[in-house]
Amino acid sequence: MNQKTQKKNSLGLNSCFLDLDNPFKLFKIWMKEAKKKEPNDPNALSLATSNKNGVPSVRIVLLKDVNEESFVFYTNLESQKSKEIYENPNASMCFHWKSLLRQVRVSGKISFVANPEADKYFHSRSRGSKIGAWASKQSKVLMNRFELEDRVFDYKKKFSKGKEIPRPSNWSGWMLKPDSIEFWLDKPDRMHERLRYFKVKNKWNKELLYP
Repeated sequence: MNQKTQKKNSLGLNSCFLDLDNPFKLFKIWMKEAKKKEPNDPNALSLATSNKNGVPSVRIVLLKDVNEESFVFYTNLESQKSKEIYENPNASMCFHWKSLLRQVRVSGKISFVANPEADKYFHSRSRGSKIGAWASKQSKVLMNRFELEDRVFDYKKKFSKGKEIPRPSNWSGWMLKPDSIEFWLDKPDRMHERLRYFKVKNKWNKELLYP
């Protein structure tokens, strides 16, 4: 199939970009396709944060929810990422679906998930994950692996089987409310297709970007 007969949207992009005014609708469609194609963790994303001095750091986290206005993940509130978010709420996410040759980049500000929502998600986790949330002093120095194993053992005793495990006060969720979402498709000769949605006065606008 040559370029002239390939299906395109109204902007001349591959039809996978569709013609939607709301980027969250397009993201959910792409995520649904990624869940069918990616063998492991299609909800994995690179989360970039920076401290008050602008020093960046990046790590992989898992997207746990996406609603009509934000992308949600959960973590220890004393971790490096959380400390940096406290200092500087500006952050970026990048999803890369190699099997689909697609990326999605998201930028905006991060704020807390409401406690009832955090409680609901925590109670949906496996028992082992709940114990781990209590046992891990995330990002702090660990003298040896036995220290962590001892803490896990202690919390297993504290929360014996059949006993409800509450959400730790230092474990919750963050949600990124974007002001920019870019959809990217790999093309031959590095002539990639890029569509960026950006907000102006709470309204989403669209623009094409050079590769």
